[in-house]
Amino acid sequence: MTETRTPESSREAPPEAPVSYDEFLDWADEDVHAEWINGEVRTRPPASAPHQRIVHFLSGILSTWVEERETGEAFVAPFQMKLEERPSGREPDVLVVTEEHRDRIHETHVEGPADLVVEVVSPGSGPRDRGDKFYEYEAAGIPEYWIVDPEREQLEVFRLTDDRYERAFMGGEGRVESTVLDGLWVRAEWFWQRPLPKLLDVLSELDLV
Repeated sequence: MTETRTPESSREAPPEAPVSYDEFLDWADEDVHAEWINGEVRTRPPASAPHQRIVHFLSGILSTWVEERETGEAFVAPFQMKLEERPSGREPDVLVVTEEHRDRIHETHVEGPADLVVEVVSPGSGPRDRGDKFYEYEAAGIPEYWIVDPEREQLEVFRLTDDRYERAFMGGEGRVESTVLDGLWVRAEWFWQRPLPKLLDVLSELDLV
C-alpha cells in the first residue's frame, strides 16, 4: 500500500491575523516581499523593471551621499521599518537613517521612523503611497517623504512642519534640495529619462566622485 503524504504548507503562505511584529519577522525573510499592518500580513507583488531601475538609480545617489559625507546609512526594500503611531512594518523602496539616529537600525529592521523615505509608484500602488503610507509616515514623524511616480512623470516631496506634511515640491522638472541631507539635490527630470542618466555622471555633478 502506497503511503499518502500531505504536502507541507507553502513557505510563502503568510500566517493568519492577528500576528505580532516579532512573529512576522520570524516568518519573513529576504525572499519574502511583505508588510505588517496592525497585526495583518500583506504580501506585495513583484516589482517591475522600470520600478527597479529607478530604485537602483536613486539608492545609488543616496547611499553614496551618506557614505561619502558620513551622515548615515541608506537601505532598499526589502528592509523593514517598524512604526508605532499607526502600527505598521513597512518596506519603503528606499530609506535613509541619519547618523544621529543610527541606534534605530537593528539587524532585521529599523525600529522607529527613518529620516528620509522614498516610494516609487508601481501600477496600483499610487493610492497606497499617497494614502495609508502618507498618513503613517506623517504620524510617525518622518521628516521627509518623496513619492516618485514614473507613470505621471512627477516627483512629490513632503516635509514635516508642526507634525503635518507640507508639499515642498511637485512636478516633472526642476532641482529639488533635501533638508534632511544637507547639500543633497536631485533633478526631477532625471527619473523620466530613457535610459536613466549614468550614475557616475550624476555623482560627478554632485561632486561625489
